[in-house]
Amino acid sequence: MRRRGVTVLLGALLTTLLSIGVLGAPIPYVVLGPGPTVNTLGTSDGREVIQVTGRETSTSAGQLRMTTVGVQPTVKLRAAIVGWLSKDEAVVPRELVYPPGESQEEVEKRNAEDFQNSQSSAETAALVKLGYPVEVVAKEVAADGPAAGALKAGDVVTTVDGAKVTSASRLVELVRGKPAGTALTIGYVRDGAPGTATVTSRESDGRPRIGVVPDQRQPHPFTLKIDLKDIGGPSAGLMFALGIIDKLKPEDLTGGKVIAGTGTIDDEGRVGPIGGIAQKLVGAKKAGAKAFLVPADNCAEAVRNPQPGLPMLKVGSLDEALTALDALRAGAEPARC
Repeated sequence: MRRRGVTVLLGALLTTLLSIGVLGAPIPYVVLGPGPTVNTLGTSDGREVIQVTGRETSTSAGQLRMTTVGVQPTVKLRAAIVGWLSKDEAVVPRELVYPPGESQEEVEKRNAEDFQNSQSSAETAALVKLGYPVEVVAKEVAADGPAAGALKAGDVVTTVDGAKVTSASRLVELVRGKPAGTALTIGYVRDGAPGTATVTSRESDGRPRIGVVPDQRQPHPFTLKIDLKDIGGPSAGLMFALGIIDKLKPEDLTGGKVIAGTGTIDDEGRVGPIGGIAQKLVGAKKAGAKAFLVPADNCAEAVRNPQPGLPMLKVGSLDEALTALDALRAGAEPARC
């Protein structure tokens, strides 16, 4: 072989080896893809996802599927290129999923905590809709705080200036909604007897406070448990709340259809935005969903990433989600993104 041919061959071989090395090198990105979907009305690993003890439950012909995003945490250039070319995946900077200064284990731990909190809020919001209101109790009253002498530990706080206190977080919102130094009329129930007290808020740590540590309870004659492993984050809250209501009401919320969705939920039933809506839509479509419940704040992104034949229904609260499902069952047109 001539010297020039040998040189070209060696150059090509060296280029190939370098390419392989570059393609196999880790890069500071992660790949997001459609994760598994779970029917909150069904089972997972042989166990009911929503378990009710002490009360009869109903059975639905359809499904309420929560959706997830799969994260590929360690990405090499080759996988990133494949992700960039895929219509179902997204390649994003690693710090968007794993913030600087936090390990993967720390992020996963926080996601697990968020998942537990979402279950608690889903239960609270669902039980309110089922007729079991939240009672906000003064767990502690600071001896040197504004409410000392006016409220006692164990009082059930019912109103602030006439506005209903529907959760512990709502009590905080109502107090902080007016400037420090405001005289607030606090409604309460003590030993079964209603009363009112005037408490003037005081600034502490830059915020108006009344010196009460609130707790909440929600008496109901049965127990609820959500049993689902290996899922993290707060975005299943809406679908858990709907699943609880469906199980405890005789009506079939699904109308026999597969309904998918996503969204955080708080104790007041407000639905909040989530990440990975595009990948969740893909997962829902693959699971056979006939409609997808989209948090109102995610609608613009969802519209940019539609799945053919999958209507996207706009919801900003648990009430709006229930209204959308009612419309689907009646053959009407729910609000869409």
